[in-house]
Amino acid sequence: MAHEAAWLTAEKQGLAAVLLQSHKQAFSRPLIASAQPGQPKQLLCQNLFACGFPVLAHGTEQDPKLSYANAAALQLWETRWNELIGMHSRLTAPNSERGQRSKALGQAKRLEAVQNYRGIRISRKGRRFMINKARIWTLRNAEERVCGQAACFSDWWWL
Repeated sequence: MAHEAAWLTAEKQGLAAVLLQSHKQAFSRPLIASAQPGQPKQLLCQNLFACGFPVLAHGTEQDPKLSYANAAALQLWETRWNELIGMHSRLTAPNSERGQRSKALGQAKRLEAVQNYRGIRISRKGRRFMINKARIWTLRNAEERVCGQAACFSDWWWL
């Protein structure tokens, strides 16, 4: 029996659909060009995972944990799915940057979405990098309940 990829489970397909729909609501444009209405969730999920720029999401816990990271995010953070998913999302930033990161997430929560966020992040191997022109948005499920936040960016460099 073939083993299903962790990022392709029914739960993650649902999360990918929410991520894509919430982005479209927040920014009035699709996150990925290949996301077309009526496409199967599995295809949307595969396209999001392979889209070529980092996309991450975390839940609504008091100290949120990562619930999604695509292939580009895993590569940038120099880690594997099972090491990143479930990790407290604050750990994606160096200690000195967590206050600024938290402020940006709070602003995105109040406004539903922000653009042009810039901040320093740290890979699992300790390498620091700057993210620039990031978008952060609120995730809402089919019942319009907040179920997390997501971020994406394509502009970044090693420090």
